[in-house]
Amino acid sequence: MTQRWLVPLLTVVALALVGAFGWGVVFASDPTDAPTGPESAPPPAATAPAPGGGTPVPLPHPTTPGRTPSGPAVPALYLGDSLAMESQDVLAERLAATGRATLHAAPHSGTTLCDYLTSWRGKSLVPARDKAATLVRTVRPRVVILQFWGNAWGYTPCMAGATYGTAGYYQRYAADARALTEEITAAARDAGLARPKIVWASQGPDAFHPDRIRRVNALYADRAAAAGDLYADAGRTLGPAGDRYRWTRQLPCDAYERAHPAYCTHPAPGGGTTDLHRTDDALHFCLAPTTTTPRPCPVRSPGIDRFARAVTATVDGWLRGATG
Repeated sequence: MTQRWLVPLLTVVALALVGAFGWGVVFASDPTDAPTGPESAPPPAATAPAPGGGTPVPLPHPTTPGRTPSGPAVPALYLGDSLAMESQDVLAERLAATGRATLHAAPHSGTTLCDYLTSWRGKSLVPARDKAATLVRTVRPRVVILQFWGNAWGYTPCMAGATYGTAGYYQRYAADARALTEEITAAARDAGLARPKIVWASQGPDAFHPDRIRRVNALYADRAAAAGDLYADAGRTLGPAGDRYRWTRQLPCDAYERAHPAYCTHPAPGGGTTDLHRTDDALHFCLAPTTTTPRPCPVRSPGIDRFARAVTATVDGWLRGATG
């Protein structure tokens, strides 16, 4: 089946699921997403519309406690798919609040690891200027954060022939994770830079194929261990405490959300719950509707903040040790 017919077929399947279950299926790589670079993303707004309309709410300006950094903030590079696209502003704020890192984000919706490889010569959703090796040479990062949900053939051309859950799919992810690590390492060496520390961000539960995410996360953890890099288990904060790979739309508010009630969507005496997903989107964590033009999430969204807090803790912890 050609890609021309695959996207309409997936759309029909998604609409059928909407009718059957009352909510939509939106993947990390929405087929309507057009490739876009960070330079075309809208600038962060002072306020944003509340979920479902109504009075705009201030965007968060969180702070992360810790000792005063001993030196200047270092550059961090953030690459990934639509989940990175929606979370880039909050992650930038979280990292900036530590005083140890500033974020350069270059996410592209619908992508996966091979899209960021310079060795991939076919059609790609990532332009040459945003390939990982190119950005390592220009941004000169101390840290490279990688966030990839696991897109497959049908969303990105570089995964041609690799469909979800097949042996070839997992083999491609393992090979591409190794190749991307090697390209980042070589680019730093050629530019005379210290090799940046790579942070592999784990993914939250998959509503339809829980074992797929379990295996993808295991590949990331193995790659981090093999290369002496870091594995940020951010996805763990997006599933139930006792059942990490079970998908749910809501979770009990965590300690931070209880202390900052704006992040606890449904506060209640003794706890409350918070929304991770919209009722019509089982994948993304932005509580504003998905648009055909990818953008950073414009509203406060607890799932995004949980993810950003976890990644920031991993990056900040390593930087504290690396800078003394």
